[in-house]
Amino acid sequence: MWPLARLRLAGLSEEDRSRPVTGWRRWFFHPIILLLSRGVFFCLGFLWMEVKGRRADLKEAPVLVVAPHSSFLDMLVLCPAQLATVVSRSENTSLPVIGALLEFNQSVLVSRKDPESRKKAVAQLSERLTSNGFWPQMLMFPEGTTTNGSALIKFKPGAFLSGVPVQPVLLRYPNKLDTVRWTYKGTTWFEALWHTTSQLYTNMTVEFLPVYTPSQEEKNDPNLYADNVQKLMAKALGVPATSYVMEGGVPVCKVGGLSLPLVSPAKETLSLLHKDGLGASEVKAALDRMIDRCHGGGRESKVNAEELTSVLGLADGQTAVSICGLYSKDETVDLRLVFLSVAGLSGSVGFRSLLHTAFSLFSREEPGRLSAQELSSLMGALLGIPQHHITELYTEVAGQGQPTEERLLQVLTTHPTYRRVANQHLQPEKEEEEEEEESLVSWKSVNNNGNMHNSNDSFLYKTKLE
Repeated sequence: MWPLARLRLAGLSEEDRSRPVTGWRRWFFHPIILLLSRGVFFCLGFLWMEVKGRRADLKEAPVLVVAPHSSFLDMLVLCPAQLATVVSRSENTSLPVIGALLEFNQSVLVSRKDPESRKKAVAQLSERLTSNGFWPQMLMFPEGTTTNGSALIKFKPGAFLSGVPVQPVLLRYPNKLDTVRWTYKGTTWFEALWHTTSQLYTNMTVEFLPVYTPSQEEKNDPNLYADNVQKLMAKALGVPATSYVMEGGVPVCKVGGLSLPLVSPAKETLSLLHKDGLGASEVKAALDRMIDRCHGGGRESKVNAEELTSVLGLADGQTAVSICGLYSKDETVDLRLVFLSVAGLSGSVGFRSLLHTAFSLFSREEPGRLSAQELSSLMGALLGIPQHHITELYTEVAGQGQPTEERLLQVLTTHPTYRRVANQHLQPEKEEEEEEEESLVSWKSVNNNGNMHNSNDSFLYKTKLE
């Protein structure tokens, strides 16, 4: 298939490639690649596909927005979408077969590491979506990453920046055994593919919803537009619409500029320690050894899995490897991160004492005060994941100078937003307390579609700080 895909643009200049392919190159190659693409998925076990609704034409909706995005196998949706143009990572162009298909598709390419590439991609998207039919219809996955489909994470605004009508498209895999989904945790892409092809067949349902026409307010605010379409699609799917986003491969909720993980590394660490046989007293002793190591003269706080096994007193070295994986991408970990995140949730250290210890570990440039970078590192250690956007918190804590320990304590215990963060993520859970739902994101129905209603995105908090 890939040689034919390459032939479509063969011999064309860069200028010609920057325009949509027309004429014989389109009518000859397009149906062949479409048929071959469907044949590939047929061989993978997708023997048939149920399609509901009607795909809107280019003039009705320049872009199709598809959710949930669960797997690389979602690309089968391109067949009923008539090989609509997609957005892809520029790194994928170097992959065998995939690179040729992206070239054939005249995809919009973006590098996640290059801000200039993102700006260029946004400009290309705007040009294509507002070309009044000059460019083919586009297809985008607004979640921007794969999830397990049990909820919709926050939609990125890319598909909604131009303010043109969109057609929501729902994907479902109504199978008894779910082998398709490929997320940040669990099976690898190869295992997902292997398990799927091992089935006799795999069902997939594609549902085209009515075209969504934005209101003027939504056109002026792409984030509002994206949120409202997310709510609509979540309701049709029967799943929650959340404000979680993927950051560093981990689902997080953004609150006051801070990134709050869906699953706390500290909670998972405590669970692993208990499974390894450590009780409350052993956990307390392990925390004491960690903080001694952190304060030890000349000794680095960063350890490998073998050293972590010794420091924590673990019986199984694989537990240490798993703990390292919660905090870093290799088999090493900074003990400051493990100590501070676990100490608070375990209840072994009081909140004021925990904050004092954190200050002593991260206040290096000017003792008793924190620079912006040090505050970022401190909050990252407390929450268990890196914090890259702490400007809002830094401004609140610093006031007219640099953040001090007392000022940070005051903000985390009295400020409405940060107090909730401290309650949920930096304090031990108490089973007898009742959970109280508080709305983080209120959604206002502002559209021309007449089929929406008010909704709230909720997050659970517990009131612990007096």
